[in-house]
Amino acid sequence: MNGALDDIGKSRTILEIQNKIDAGDAVVLTATEICAKIRAGEEIGFEDVDVVTTATRGIMSGTYAVLSFKVAEPDSFVKASKVLLNGVPAVVGPCPNERLGILDLIVLGTAHSEYDPNYGGGHLFREMVEGKTIKVDVTTSEGKQFSVETQLSEIPYAKLHATRHTFKNYRAFVNPGKESIKTIFHALPFEGEFKEMTFCGCGELNPIENDPRLETIGIGTRVLINGADGFVTGAGTRSAPDNPNLTGFADMHDMIPEYMGGFVTSAGPEIINTWAVPIPILHEGMMKNILKLDKEIPLKLVDLAGRIPLCEITYGDVWDNADLNIKYDPEKCINCMDCLVIEACPMGAVRRGETGAVHQPELCFNCGLCISRCRGEAFSANLGSVRCAVGGCFRDIKVTLRQSDRARAIIAAEELKEKILTGRFRLTEPVEKISWRE
Repeated sequence: MNGALDDIGKSRTILEIQNKIDAGDAVVLTATEICAKIRAGEEIGFEDVDVVTTATRGIMSGTYAVLSFKVAEPDSFVKASKVLLNGVPAVVGPCPNERLGILDLIVLGTAHSEYDPNYGGGHLFREMVEGKTIKVDVTTSEGKQFSVETQLSEIPYAKLHATRHTFKNYRAFVNPGKESIKTIFHALPFEGEFKEMTFCGCGELNPIENDPRLETIGIGTRVLINGADGFVTGAGTRSAPDNPNLTGFADMHDMIPEYMGGFVTSAGPEIINTWAVPIPILHEGMMKNILKLDKEIPLKLVDLAGRIPLCEITYGDVWDNADLNIKYDPEKCINCMDCLVIEACPMGAVRRGETGAVHQPELCFNCGLCISRCRGEAFSANLGSVRCAVGGCFRDIKVTLRQSDRARAIIAAEELKEKILTGRFRLTEPVEKISWRE
């Protein structure tokens, strides 16, 4: 499925690269470091780098957790028929665990709480990883109800699974219509008449952009998912040779909460995940994609309603010269009675303090929505705008919300690099190539 390369040139194996790492002779660079060298005019060849660490952080709807834990003594009830975790519904099973007092559960990352419309699976998973106590409401097959409290440390089996993560390329969205639209691609109703644009994707940092033929990423490849060691298990749903994505899993006990979370859209809560993936440079032909910059990576701008392509821009249009981190100046806060930023923030990263808004960077996704909502201009960042030819005329459309957090993705790639160099993360040879049914 990958197709033959015209010129592989010099080559080496993953084992040879790992041996160089063990000997302290390997060169490991993040994708950001590579691209910075290219922009500075440096020439980088096959002999100059052994491994590139890549990463992406964004909304990844195709996520579920599998949990198994004790909630009662044996023979306390026959089996559970309904379970809520902090109000988030779980699928009970597949094992009924009859009369064992143990639950086997599947919880969707996009499941919404029955009690709080702004709380979902993504929020639940992060709170579990943070070590917070969660409430488990159980309805038994006999119709009895009871509640217990637990923590992740008391849940022996907790795995996070991906059904569709790390697309090679995402989309940018506008609403050409006159009416606003509630959608997962905006935290507020998406304004019409080309007034704003949202987008996903970390561009040159994205794992599959660096290995689009999936020559090093295969079934069994070791990766970091939300900071925890995980493994690729194959191609995800809606994956295709020209735009692949991945499935995988990792243990929730080892995850880092800052890489996770819930993101409240105008259509309800969504879920955030972070992947960091090593790309061993196996042959000279791989360098073409490793050296590719944002401006060389296409990004389709589409009509939100019908996904109709309107024009093609690049990730350079949205990331070049943009500020990755949102800045907050509390001295500019005018302490509005009805703070529009607190109301709109999809991460709940802004709360009210005694003298004004309080920004919590550990929760911030750097989406940038606060900038257009703050009356006092206390929040700032250059999110940029794009020029698109639509209907025979050019339109300048401003970016108002980003659904990928490149700043923290860079941190994830740096963390993976450090783990590789210190021996805490070892490269693995895929046990099988990823393929698709035609």
